[in-house]
Amino acid sequence: MTARAPSPVSQDELLDYRLSLRLGPVHARQRLGIEREYEAHVFGQDHHSFHLENWASAPRLIRFCLRVSGLLHRGQDNSRALTVVEHGFRVPDLPPAFEGFRILHLSDLHVDMDELNLKAVIGRISQLDYDLCVLTGDYRKLTWGPVDAALEGMARLREAIRGTPLAVLGNHDSIRMLPPMEDMGYCMLLNENTEIERDGASLFVAGVDDAHFFKVHNLHKAGDDIPSGAVSILLSHTPEIWREAAHAGYDLFLCGHTHGGQICLPGGIPVTLDSSCPRSLGRGYWHYNGMQGYTSPGCGTSVVNVRLNCPPEITLHTLTRGPV
Repeated sequence: MTARAPSPVSQDELLDYRLSLRLGPVHARQRLGIEREYEAHVFGQDHHSFHLENWASAPRLIRFCLRVSGLLHRGQDNSRALTVVEHGFRVPDLPPAFEGFRILHLSDLHVDMDELNLKAVIGRISQLDYDLCVLTGDYRKLTWGPVDAALEGMARLREAIRGTPLAVLGNHDSIRMLPPMEDMGYCMLLNENTEIERDGASLFVAGVDDAHFFKVHNLHKAGDDIPSGAVSILLSHTPEIWREAAHAGYDLFLCGHTHGGQICLPGGIPVTLDSSCPRSLGRGYWHYNGMQGYTSPGCGTSVVNVRLNCPPEITLHTLTRGPV
């Protein structure tokens, strides 16, 4: 009797297996299941929560309104005019070895949205001096569909980043991007942490998976093995878990997601932040229950490649020892 040849393994089965090994079976099943079920839906998980970024007609409508008002070209030019913002964190227990430690913070790149914006980001960061680069999610233009263009853009960006960048995924990012991004040399933190050592001293950087749409963040798993009293930094795509993070004992919280509003009223007043958090946490520096945070308005754009009264930002955080 002739033995049957084993059935070939599909790409989906191989991805499921790799992600299960990398993330654990529960996290992998949850992230993949939500993606596959809702990837092309206009509405959110409960079919009642509307998300503008998932509405296929939104870019055309917004672009039409901006063109009629004469703001389209100005907004496009603004979206490519990157600003480099120098920001300082005073950390009471910072080890002396980390005095002056500089963190390059990139967020919401949406690298396949606008080629000129990506070129501008690469050009600006190549001129900067920093010790560590962190990225707080949203590398893909859309919240569904192919990932190839986003991965190509992230590969080009990786060539411009010195050292090993630490990164988390956002609500625009497919878990399918995880293996290739790690192959590029990004250190992806999905409910994990890593130790940064300098002259015999350490600080810890933890990162959580997306807490905005996928709700797959796990602060316990990310930080339970960080030593008590150690200086710790949390990377999250969104500021929405600010309260949980503060009570978990993190010193610093770096995030993005809001784009600072992206299209704002004069004075930088956001029309919407698409984030369940106080507006005081929507952009820039904030402080809560002993934890300091910074919400980046992002380097790129979402829905349309336009910014009004809200410039795109590359942030350089410098750590110094001292009272907050």
